[in-house]
This record gives sequence, structure tokens and C-alpha cells, in this order.
Amino acid sequence: MKKTIVKTFLVFILVNTAGGCKKFITKDLVGQYPESQFYQTEAQAVLAINAAYQPLAFTTSNSNRLWVFGDVASDDAAKGGNPGDQADIEFIDQFNINSTNGNLASMWTLLYDGITRSNIVLSKVPSIQMDTKLQARILAEAKFLRSYYYFELTNIFGDVPLVLKPLQPDELQIPQSAVKTIFETVIEPDLKDAAINLPVNYTVANVGRATSGAAIALLAKAFLYEQKWDIAANTAAKIINSNVYDLMPLYTQNFSQKFKNNAESVFEIQHLTGQDPKLGNELNQYFAPQVDGGYYFNAPTQNFVNEFETTGTGIVDPRLDYTIGRDSMPWFNNKIFDKVWSPSTGYLTRKHQQSLAEVTNKSDGNLNYVSIRYADVLLWYAEALNESGHSAEALVPLNRIRKRARDSYRYDSSRVGYPQIPGGLLPDVISTSQYDVRRAIQHERRVELGFEFHRYFDLIRWGKDFATQALKEKPNFNYELNKHFPIPQIERDRNKALH
Repeated sequence: MKKTIVKTFLVFILVNTAGGCKKFITKDLVGQYPESQFYQTEAQAVLAINAAYQPLAFTTSNSNRLWVFGDVASDDAAKGGNPGDQADIEFIDQFNINSTNGNLASMWTLLYDGITRSNIVLSKVPSIQMDTKLQARILAEAKFLRSYYYFELTNIFGDVPLVLKPLQPDELQIPQSAVKTIFETVIEPDLKDAAINLPVNYTVANVGRATSGAAIALLAKAFLYEQKWDIAANTAAKIINSNVYDLMPLYTQNFSQKFKNNAESVFEIQHLTGQDPKLGNELNQYFAPQVDGGYYFNAPTQNFVNEFETTGTGIVDPRLDYTIGRDSMPWFNNKIFDKVWSPSTGYLTRKHQQSLAEVTNKSDGNLNYVSIRYADVLLWYAEALNESGHSAEALVPLNRIRKRARDSYRYDSSRVGYPQIPGGLLPDVISTSQYDVRRAIQHERRVELGFEFHRYFDLIRWGKDFATQALKEKPNFNYELNKHFPIPQIERDRNKALH
């Protein structure tokens, strides 16, 4: 989404949003206008939906810690950083977690903020006299966003209160609804409706808004998480058969500001550098080494590095060096990576970082976060096919991902040996055993999507045995206790209906 979208939400200020659900869930968005004079015009409807996108971002003001839950809690990453900095992240890394951990409150507040903004749109916009096609699109965007926020909430916290409209103060004692209920009564129907009323694409000025493809893709992901294998496969196939999306020729193009919103991007969270107030991506600073002005958090583990395949002559899967920095290998800013930059593991992640030639303020990056990319959809499709008994068919999308990784040598002139693909690199998977294909897909998800904040949620949905084995180096992990994180104590103090 261009400046016209990401900047206009700044007309809105949520009253008392910091500190939890109770303080913002009853409030209308206000700013230049008193609430009684707002939600009157088409332009104001657009402003309202723009505001509903804002909690997605990784800006300084958002404190979006999805990376803590998706990466640091997993076997892919350690907290990293200065040992004395951000102790609450260390507690999550070690599974020494209690309900007062600040990361819990930050994510709970942020996601319910997004739900509240979406609910306000759904409550107020239907009464506005405006272009009916635009009105339907705005309401569909709000349904997509509400589903997205609830999907993240349930992944992190499990059963949560279900709020589908702006509430009054006397309505705030709300018990949790079961994850299954939230998926089947909100996420699924909202996404089905959104898919009907959202466009396939937008003009340049509106790039970044939710599309019908994004809604269908998130619906496929929801079905996958519910283990509704047949319908998950059929829904993912709609994305594939639409011919709207494709894999980029070179893997790294998905993590370059020169290729934002590319053909592989299904839903991408937008950031802009050089804005006032700041709208840049702060992950650039959180993950960079100190020598580049960063905090060196989210440090890849040796376990993650070991997952990458190597040929008999020592040629490693090229995605490894596209994903992490490792000793003696090229880094940003014409530097060679030094393992001392990451004291905890010797590695740093690079997908969310930019060179100083692109952004001079490390906390104000303009890389987007690609929440759903086509490679992910292909792997959902492969998994759903395999689990529904179509293992041979699952090899087609799986091997398509591996081929693109091999082809890095064909398209990346910086690689030694370009343009020849090394013999034995990432051969196609040929076994049609359901178990073998399952393990191949699980491996491929890890190396293809590493440090895109999906890993912990994959481990949990793959079950107790798989998660416990993967996290064996984290002795405090207990599947039953840790498959979801505690509801923040600040919310329990306010909402006595929580169990």
C-alpha cells in the first residue's frame, strides 16, 4: 500500500490504547473530528479501514513481537542480543514464562487493537451513504483483517474472548471462546465473504490492501491448521489455479526493497522509510549486528544451520546464506560477516535487514513483511495433499520449491559457479511414502520459510511428539503447558470472566 494508504491512518488516535483490551475496546477512533461527526463520508470510511491495517506493522510504536513467538520460542533461534537486554524475551526462549511477561501484553493489546478497529469499520461503515462497490470492498477488508488478527491471537494464546462489535463498559466481562469456535464462526465465514467482495488486484495507489487471493490463501491456512485436509488442498488449489501468483526467479527477491509486492507476494505488510511520524520497519535494527547499529536479536541456532542440505562436494543449499549471516561470508555494506557479532550463536538473520546504502536509520527500514507468499501456499498444498492420501501428487508443489532454490545458481551472478547448478544440489524428492513426504515437507518448510515467523506455530500444530523432539534443547518446554502462551495478567485482572 502506498503513502496514501499507510499515512492516512495517522488522522486517527486510539484513546488510551496502551495497557490492554479494556482501555480501547469501548472507544471510537477520534482525531480531527469528534466521533459524532465522523463515519459520515466515503473519505472517512477509507480513513477508517486504513487505520485497521496499522497494527499489522513492525513500527516502533507497535511493539509487534511476532518474531519472538514464531522464531525465538522455536528451535530456529535464540534471543541473541546483549545478555541483559530484553529479559522477557529470554524467558520465552527458555520457556520460563509467566503471565506478567511484557511480550504477552504487547501482542494481546496490539491484536485486539486491530480487532477493535476492524469491528468499528464493520459497525459504522454500512450506514454511510457512499459508492456501494467501495463500501462492500471496505467491509471485506475489515473482515479479512479481523480474521487475520484472530488467527494470530489463537495461534499465540489459544482460547480467547470473542469480540465482534464495539462494546460498552458493562459488556467487558467476556469468557474465552474455544479456538474451534473462533475458526468456524468467525475466521472461516469472514474469509469466505471477503474473498467474494475483494478484488484480485489494485491500482498502484492501493497496492498492499487485502485481495481476494489473500483471503482465499488465509482460508486455506485456516483449514490446514484445523486439519481439514481435503478442503485445505482444494482451497490452496484455487490460488495455484488462478495464475495470479508465481515464484520469483531468485529466492532473495522476496526480501529486497527493489522487489516489494512482487508476483510471489500474496499478502504483504507495508513499511515506508523517511516518514513523520515514523512508518519504517524496526526489525532492521533489532536483528542487525552492533557494528551496523543493531541489537543482534533473533540469532539463528546451529540446529537451524544444520538443517540445510549439502552436496557430496560441500555445496550448501543457497537459501542458507540468503537467510543468515555466518562467519567469513559476505554481509551487507561490503563487509564480511564475523561470528563475534553474534555472541550467543555466531549467526544472525538477514531477511529483514537492509544495507546502510538503502536506509541510514536502522530503525526506519522500508522492507515489507511478507506474511503470506506463494511458496508458503505451495507447501500448504503439498501438506494437505499428503495428509489426505495423495502423496505422489504432493511431490509436484514440493519439488517446485526445491527447483527454485537450485535455480539460484542460474540467476544469481554473485554465486561461485554461476550459472551452472552444482551436481547433486537439492535433488527432487521421489519417495511416495506418506511418512517420507511428510518429513520432506516439514524439512522444506523450515529451510524455505526460516525466520519468517512461522516455525513455532508449525511445531505446535504438528503435535506433541514432533514439537518435543524439535525443542529437546529447551528442557523447560512442555507441550501441554506451552502450546499456547499465558493470557496476560493485566487482562485477567480486568476481565474476571477469563478462566
